[in-house]
Amino acid sequence: MGRGIDMTRGPRAVAASGYYHVVVRGNGKQVIFEDDEDRYRFLNLMRHAMRAGDIHIIAWCFMDNHVHLIVHDEACRLSDAMHALLSPYARYFNKRSNHVGHVFQDRFSAAPIEDDAYLLRAVEYVHANPAKAGAGPMDQYRWSSYNEYAHPGASEFEVVDSDLVLSMLGGPAGFVRFSRGLQGDGGFSTYEARVPGLAPLDRAKERAKPIMQTYHLASLREAPSLDRAKRDEVLRALRNAGISIRQIERLTGIGRNTVARVTA
Repeated sequence: MGRGIDMTRGPRAVAASGYYHVVVRGNGKQVIFEDDEDRYRFLNLMRHAMRAGDIHIIAWCFMDNHVHLIVHDEACRLSDAMHALLSPYARYFNKRSNHVGHVFQDRFSAAPIEDDAYLLRAVEYVHANPAKAGAGPMDQYRWSSYNEYAHPGASEFEVVDSDLVLSMLGGPAGFVRFSRGLQGDGGFSTYEARVPGLAPLDRAKERAKPIMQTYHLASLREAPSLDRAKRDEVLRALRNAGISIRQIERLTGIGRNTVARVTA
């Protein structure tokens, strides 16, 4: 590989959902952003690389020596997209800072995200990074996607696809309440109890039974074959019963993006 990136890790795990928590770190914990010009360069390269790979950015945060991203990669193009991001940035950074050698530590890491609860926790974790590092409250930190969620259409940056997460949390106000609720106690041990609709799948099946009876369905797998208006009624009824988007996807076979759009 070209100088600037140390690629030594084995094959990464593949998420059936297509969602990943990506982390990029400076080599030896070195700074990878010396000023806002560097951050703008990385942001623009990130937008271009992800768009070219048809990858949706769900959340992001730039710290001085590392980056967090939550992405949705249905086409399995994440490795190519990250190479298209990190290689040119490493060349730019080395030239601008007169640095020699690797800019980034190993290859990027990408942890699979396989359920709604983990997705929400990951998004909160990304946005909480500045506060945890003493860089200021999450709503005052410039270089993250927090304000894209809290103030859609009014934030400085418009990078993320926020529809799914906002639909799960009841919109921007619900997102802010969720984030504040987790901020006080670290959130990661109790977040599931704070979010409606994250019951185990067998409990979700029990909640779905009256809806199946109402719509005369022997199985929720029949929902995709209904006419669109009736299908959408079923999806909204399932969501109103407190069943999560991910659970509805698993029970019906209808993609989560469709479920999120219909039930928003």
